[in-house]
Amino acid sequence: MGKDKEVSERKQAYRAKLERLLDDYKSILIVGADNVGSNQMQKIRISLRGKAILLMGKNTIMRKVIREKAVTNPRLEALKPHIVGNIGFVFTNEDLNSIRTIIQENKVPAAARVGTIAPADCFVPAGPTGLDPGQTAFFQALNIATKIVKGAVEIVTDVHLIHKGQKVTPSHVSLLSKLDIKPFFYQMMVVSIFDDGTVFSASVLDMSQDDLFKKFFQGVAIITALSLRIGVPNMATLPHSIAHATQILLAIALSTELSFPQAEPFKEYLADPAAYAAKHGLGSGSSSAAAPATSSSSKAESKPAEVKKEEPEEEEDVGGFSDLFG
Repeated sequence: MGKDKEVSERKQAYRAKLERLLDDYKSILIVGADNVGSNQMQKIRISLRGKAILLMGKNTIMRKVIREKAVTNPRLEALKPHIVGNIGFVFTNEDLNSIRTIIQENKVPAAARVGTIAPADCFVPAGPTGLDPGQTAFFQALNIATKIVKGAVEIVTDVHLIHKGQKVTPSHVSLLSKLDIKPFFYQMMVVSIFDDGTVFSASVLDMSQDDLFKKFFQGVAIITALSLRIGVPNMATLPHSIAHATQILLAIALSTELSFPQAEPFKEYLADPAAYAAKHGLGSGSSSAAAPATSSSSKAESKPAEVKKEEPEEEEDVGGFSDLFG
C-alpha cells in the first residue's frame, strides 16, 4: 500500500505541474526524445534554465490532463493528436527559434546500431584504415574499392555507406566499428510547435521574415489573378479595377471634348507638347517632350528634302520646252 500511495502522489504532483505549466506558458515545443539518455536530458534542462521548462512523462497522463484542461481552454485540443511516441513538452514564453537552437545544440556522438534508422548520411572517408591486407575480402563484400599501401588496407575514394532513413545492417556496424567511426549524433529534436492554439511544423522556424512576406504576396497574386479571371471583385482586385477604370475614362476624355481634373494634364500635353514641357520645366532632356519635338522636327526636315527632289524635274521640263522653241 505504501508503494501505491507513493506512485499516486507522484502522479498527482505531475498532474498539478502540467496543469500549472499549461496555464503559465503560451508556447510549447513538442520534442522527440528517441535515443536521448538521462545525462544528456539533464544537460538540456540546465541549458534551458530561466528560459524554458522541459517536461517528460507518460502519454496517457498527458492526454488525460490536456483533455480535462480543454474543457476550459478549447485551444489545447490541437495538442492531443501530437502526443504519440517518445515525446516531451518544452514550455516557454521566449523566442521559439532560440529555444530550439539551445535544445538541438546538445548532441552526443553515437555508434551505429543494428536495426536502427540512420538519422543522417554516413560517409567513410578515403585513406588508410590501419587494417591488415587480410581484411580486403571484407571490403570487397561491401563493394568498397581498396588498395594495399605499406602493408595496410587503404580506401581509394570516399564511400557513402549509409543513407539517411536507411536501416543499419550488421555489415555497416562491423565496418564502422573496425574503423572506429561514430557516424551519428543523438539529440532531442523539435518535432512540432504549439503556439496560441495552433500546431505547426518546426520547419516553419527556418523561414525568415522575407520568406514569409514572399509567400504571402505570392498567395495574394494568385487570388488576384483568379478573381480577375472569374470576375469576382474583392480587396485584392480593387487596385486593378480602379486602374483599369481610370484608363478607360482617360481614353474617353482624350478622344472627346469631355474632361475631368485628372485628364487635364494629358489633354494639355497632347495639345502642345513643347509648351507643356516649358511650363513644367521638363527641358530639352525630357523624353516625354523630346519625343514629340523630335518627330515634328524630323517631319519638317523631310518636307524640304521632298521639294528639292521635285525642283530638278521642273527644270528638266522647262529645258525641254526651250529646245522646242529653239
